[in-house]
Amino acid sequence: MSSQSSISRFIPNPKTVAIVGCPFRAGQAKLGVDNGPIHLVEAGLPRQLEELGWKVHFDGHHQFEEIATENDPPIGKLKNPRFVSRVCKAVAKAVGDHAKKGQLPLTLGGDHSLAMGTISGTLDQYPDACVVWVDAHADINTADTTDSGNLHGMPLSFLLGLGEKFEEFSWIKPVLKPERLVYIGLRDVDAGEKRILRENGIKAFSMHEVDKYGIGKVVEMALDHVNPKRERPIHLSFDVDALDPSVAPSTGTPVRGGLTFREGHYICEAMYETGCLVALDIMEVNPSLADPEAVKQTVAVGCSLARSALGETLL
Repeated sequence: MSSQSSISRFIPNPKTVAIVGCPFRAGQAKLGVDNGPIHLVEAGLPRQLEELGWKVHFDGHHQFEEIATENDPPIGKLKNPRFVSRVCKAVAKAVGDHAKKGQLPLTLGGDHSLAMGTISGTLDQYPDACVVWVDAHADINTADTTDSGNLHGMPLSFLLGLGEKFEEFSWIKPVLKPERLVYIGLRDVDAGEKRILRENGIKAFSMHEVDKYGIGKVVEMALDHVNPKRERPIHLSFDVDALDPSVAPSTGTPVRGGLTFREGHYICEAMYETGCLVALDIMEVNPSLADPEAVKQTVAVGCSLARSALGETLL
């Protein structure tokens, strides 16, 4: 594999990637997703990015203050609301601080509730940024539409300012506009979420469109929608469950019929080629949900997605 030097519109040379390790799982119920970032780093991701020509800033994983569950009762249906809010606020500050220094924050999750923090941090520095959300799930439930109360299925509703307002999450400013968000890879969307997408005119390319048009055309259409002149900063938030379980088996909510290995990597390569990528999330690698070989495979895929988004090319 080789790296391709692309002129970045926003990240000055020498290009620095800041790894934000977030061993965190309170946005959902399954054990183990908090170990995802640790496995990704232990698999050699910092060194791999250095080999692509990046300066890598990584000063250890964030240590999140545990809040005993009994001190964090649900608010309505929302589970672990105070813990999730406090952690996401800390992540927003970390990501925003790196962005302000001209670094590209690479956040390793952990569950996808963390995007409340990562995208808040990005938009603090780049208010006109757009978000490309690659996921099997829309993660846009509100307190009204959620069945589970798991906050990893709700980050985008908070970022868009949809649904009921909660004092605990008042720090999240609704700075993301519906026209600056686009989805790729959806295939397991709740009825309430479908309604939210329709009512807010949010552009989504499900697996149906990927099948119909091919991934190259879908990525082009997605970028034409949120970034028509390819001049806005891009935040790429990639949940590994967007990939088919045959590609990334060790994740919390696998759904058959997902992106192939190459389709997932093509999305990342295309984002890098724009020269507009300013932040990257790799989320929901869960090393406890499969046999050791499948875990190794999923961790390796998480690393290779990050490399592709940061300039690794096939030739």
